[in-house]
Amino acid sequence: MTENPSLPELIDMQIRTTGPMSVATYMGLCLTHPSKGYYKGADPLGAKGDFITAPEISQMFGELVGFFFVNLWQQMGSPREFTLLELGPGRGTLMADMLRVACRAEGFRDALDLRLFETNPTLIAEQHARLEAYDPKWIDSFEKVGRGPLLVVANEFFDALPIRQFVRSDQGWHERMIGLIEGKRAFGLSPTPIPPTSMPEAVADAPLTAVLEVALAGTEVMTRLANTISTQGGAILAIDYGYARTQPGDTLQGVRRHQYADVLDSPGEVDLSAQVDFQALGNVAARAGLAVPPLLTQGEFLTNMGINDRARALSSANPGAAADVASARARLVDADQMGTLFKVLCAHSPGLQAPGFTA
Repeated sequence: MTENPSLPELIDMQIRTTGPMSVATYMGLCLTHPSKGYYKGADPLGAKGDFITAPEISQMFGELVGFFFVNLWQQMGSPREFTLLELGPGRGTLMADMLRVACRAEGFRDALDLRLFETNPTLIAEQHARLEAYDPKWIDSFEKVGRGPLLVVANEFFDALPIRQFVRSDQGWHERMIGLIEGKRAFGLSPTPIPPTSMPEAVADAPLTAVLEVALAGTEVMTRLANTISTQGGAILAIDYGYARTQPGDTLQGVRRHQYADVLDSPGEVDLSAQVDFQALGNVAARAGLAVPPLLTQGEFLTNMGINDRARALSSANPGAAADVASARARLVDADQMGTLFKVLCAHSPGLQAPGFTA
């Protein structure tokens, strides 16, 4: 072992010392280790990074989300003080596009208390450069969300939170673990079965070898935010790739330089994620007393919010960019691109009408 061990060395040492670790523990170390985690490194976005998010594809995405939130703010009576929180703000592109639109509404800018939940120093610097005019404050816990109603946006945030995986056998469900075989990281199963009665009803008839993913970290985040919103008022908008109803399936994946990568190789250098169980998140919000309208696909949400009209307006204003605008619109809404795989969940205070979710 070197004096300054790498993250792979630290993970292997922990396995040798304490035994196999859960998938959740492994993901947490890979993504958020204090000095060596993936999200502590350089900018992972864009052509030179590992992935591209919707706000980086077109300004239309952020502008329509901005219309969504300013509409809710006005429905709440245009409170003179409110908090707008983004989870995992990336380069700040989404928020910059949102606020360029929303701050046209009288009183919105003066009432705004902007909070950003971010851990990547490189991205924090980019967020500061884009959003400095709005006096953002960076937070590291959900107890620091400010006063007044709370409006939350989370684009491709929940998919990056650690998950646990369970595999069904004829004895019950066993947690999937990561250990070492001949010095190499490998998947295995805990020898202690978990009774099927401890699993969700939705997987009661799952076949042998089926995999269930449980996102305890995601439901904990949603619980805290939903409880705050139930007290202070507001809403959360979560946009991510995932499935509408709890179901079995192994969705854990690694991405590096826009290519799929082995999740067990190069810890700290590969983006790890798993599809979001939106039913589980919605159930948490509903238990906190929030209204949860039916889930939409990203294509449905953006279309309902007026992306076609916005695309036409941008093309008319700059005819030379019309082809690029059309391509971006298609990438965001078409079923064979992001339009169907990505879903949009809203949970809000009773009495509000979520734009785009109601006819």
